[in-house]
Amino acid sequence: MNAPGVVVLDYGSGNLRSAERAVARAGASVTVTADPDLALECDGLVVPGVGAFAACMAGLRSVGGEKLIARRVELGRPVLGICVGMQVLFASGVEHGVRADGCGTWPGSVDRLSADVLPHMGWNTVAPAAGSVLFAGVPDGTRFYFVHSYALRMASAGPLLEAGARITTCEHGEPFAAAVEHGALAATQFHPEKSGDAGRLVLSNWLGVL
Repeated sequence: MNAPGVVVLDYGSGNLRSAERAVARAGASVTVTADPDLALECDGLVVPGVGAFAACMAGLRSVGGEKLIARRVELGRPVLGICVGMQVLFASGVEHGVRADGCGTWPGSVDRLSADVLPHMGWNTVAPAAGSVLFAGVPDGTRFYFVHSYALRMASAGPLLEAGARITTCEHGEPFAAAVEHGALAATQFHPEKSGDAGRLVLSNWLGVL
């Protein structure tokens, strides 16, 4: 059986090579590119992201990434967002009091967490959603690596839940979305590529649906 072909979308964000290596270790044949045809036709598209929401959206738009994601979702072709690559899938994000438009693939806004210590940096446990594919076989109490100050706060996740999404939660000051699965689109707020064996299992589970 051939390894699934995955594209890590290169839109100027950092963390591309670590994402590439992690997805390859999980069992995929990986290409890092901004080529729209390859990104549309591949078995799975990974959208990484680090830094500021608005900057990532600007980079994504520069390569037509928001249109690629929308088209893949329309066609039922899997997409995986990571960290800010998850955040930009929502309708908007607020950083330093400035609101920026996101891809709008999912309803909701990414906002600053209400916590005594930010960023939320380090290892934390998650509560997988019922029926989660990403967390199949992941033992209770498994920890994943986070680096962020903003997230989809569960207090505002109602519209996404009403749309039928599975939301895996984490808590840092307040509950937030650690991962979302909805049709062909999945995303993690944590970094699977920095989460050791646990992250590799999540990536392997995602590859299993390709």
